[in-house]
Amino acid sequence: VMRRNPFGMDICCRKGSRSPLQELYNPTQVSLSNTAILHQIRRDQVTDTCRANSVSSRKRRVLTPNDLKHLVVDEDHEMIYCYVPKVACTNWKRVMMVLTGRGKYSDPMEIPANEAHVSSNLKTLNQYSIPEINHRLKNYMKFLFVREPFERLVSAYRNKFTQKYNTSFHKRYGTKIVRRQRKNATQEALRKGDDVKFEEFVAYLIDPHTQREEPFNEHWQTVYSLCHPCHIHYDLIGKYETLEEDSNYILQLAGVGNYLKFPTYAKSTRTTDEMTTEFFQNISSLHQMQLYEVYKLDFLMFNYSVPSYLKLE
Repeated sequence: VMRRNPFGMDICCRKGSRSPLQELYNPTQVSLSNTAILHQIRRDQVTDTCRANSVSSRKRRVLTPNDLKHLVVDEDHEMIYCYVPKVACTNWKRVMMVLTGRGKYSDPMEIPANEAHVSSNLKTLNQYSIPEINHRLKNYMKFLFVREPFERLVSAYRNKFTQKYNTSFHKRYGTKIVRRQRKNATQEALRKGDDVKFEEFVAYLIDPHTQREEPFNEHWQTVYSLCHPCHIHYDLIGKYETLEEDSNYILQLAGVGNYLKFPTYAKSTRTTDEMTTEFFQNISSLHQMQLYEVYKLDFLMFNYSVPSYLKLE
């Protein structure tokens, strides 16, 4: 994967208008340039973390097409979005469908959530040839959104293991977690897997056997492993904590800010910091420490401090 000189003039643009990449690195509007500084700081943090943890020296591997399946491509606006489940990815996929739908959709919120996750509705980078992939990685503006890692984890747990309708997750993961982590599990629990406790979920995540067996499911996989920020140079790192500002900034750079705003709605069921603190009350300090190790790169790379509720010895 090629590293690009951000200020280089090798940036191709759409006919008669500046590309988002040009607008980001050489802003024409003052309002855009202030925000650009913030994003420069976030980019530097990622670069420094990659270097400090010499992730690249661990045999800098070549990315495979399978590594690129989370990168959604918008040809018309020359943007690539790496989606991270549990970080507003349903709404961002809806927005991408509006951007790439050539007028088929105009209001993101009119797109049903399940339709946003139908893979054929969006084109991902792994569907291109190697030269096409390299061209897009070099010339398109690449962005992703991140969230405090443990808050995202609790959000994934609540969504996948405490909702009765998620039977496929209960069958696929719940039964396995109960079988492995629960002594004297009932036959019903082993069959249904629909009552996984958060402590059991954590024990499953830190179990070396789990990681050897198969990659984590995308809902609790690290951002580092989903989006490969040490191999792909992201131009913008949006945060869940500043979701609206960051999202609308990206839409502004894409030249669509006047008629497309990122959908906002207050979700009362949203996982909060207080809620996350509660979930971690019953996790032993040893397990907390081991879990922190699993997500450590995400904490460091995206500048999230160690949570105050952790009992790290």
